[in-house]
Formats: sequence, C-alpha cells, structure tokens
Amino acid sequence: MPNTFYALISRMKYIDRWSLMRNTEKESLSQHSYEVAVIAHALAVISNKRLGTNYNVERVALIGLFHDSPEILTGDMPTPVKYYSSESREAFKKIENTATEKLLNMLPEDLRPEYERFFKPKEEDAELWKLNKAADKISALIKCVEEEKAGNNEFREAKAATLKAIKKMECKSAEIFLEEFLPSFELTLDQLKLM
Repeated sequence: MPNTFYALISRMKYIDRWSLMRNTEKESLSQHSYEVAVIAHALAVISNKRLGTNYNVERVALIGLFHDSPEILTGDMPTPVKYYSSESREAFKKIENTATEKLLNMLPEDLRPEYERFFKPKEEDAELWKLNKAADKISALIKCVEEEKAGNNEFREAKAATLKAIKKMECKSAEIFLEEFLPSFELTLDQLKLM
C-alpha cells in the first residue's frame, strides 16, 4: 500500500474555513496553517528577543504548520458548534484524536516519531503549543479585520470575541504583536509602502 500521508496533507487546500459565514474572500485550511506558522514563529522570536525566553522558533513554526491537519479528515467545525457545550467539545476532541492517529498511521513507522510532536502536545513543548493557540487566534482576528476592511460586517462580532479571547490568554508576545503589527493589516497596498 502506498504511503498516503503527504498526499492527504496536500488536500488542506480544499478545506474551507468560516463555512457558516459570508466571506468576501475564501480562506483554505492550508492558507490558515501557513499564516499560523508565520505568526507563531513571530511570537516566539518576539518572546526570545524581548521577554528573555529561549523558545525553539523552528519547532513552534512547524507545530503551527500542522496544527489543524486533523481537519483534513474532520472538516473545519464552526466555533459556535464546536464549543456549544462541554459535551460537544469532548466529542469533537475524541474525533480529532482519532483523526490525528489515522494521519500519523499513514506515515512509515520510522518517520512517525518525527511528526508526532507536531500533532500531539508534549510536556516539553507546552509553551510552544500555547504560542500556537495565540497565533491561531491572531490569524482568525486578521481574517476578521480583512473582511471588515472589505465592507463585510458579518465578522464584526467574531472580531470582538476573538480579540477578547486573545486578551484572556495573557500572552505577552501576542499583546506585543497586536500593538505593533496588527494595525498594518488595516492598511491598503499603497499604504504599505512597498517602494
């Protein structure tokens, strides 16, 4: 039987996010994962340079890149449905864990341990996973900002709720990112001063 892990991972581009909301621009799971990886890397760099940590910035980026991979098998569950109740959260967690195991089992046995740390949180990587959770929320906030900038008011409440969730995390590097870098996402291309 052929090893199907990478072929399946490449299908992240076919999974759309924000399925219950009217979007001016579709966002695929692949796009989101790339953005989370970039932001998680930024949060780790900010934390290392300004807050005195010593995070593995490459590992945090790879966790971000693979963090939603189980959704290839489960689809992107809308937040109001996923977090409706503790029972729905627990049920979806079991489904995600099963999907994670299925994906990892698609790898040859000798490669599997190299990928497990990007799919399953390990104690020594707990802080990196927290940075990725913050990056995931920041990516969602950026989507809300971009949709509002395009005149779509559908994301107004999601923006407020996401910003509140980020603040509640008490992640200093995320707060720095929001203060220093988020405002530029509201700029037009001409305002970004490419030249």
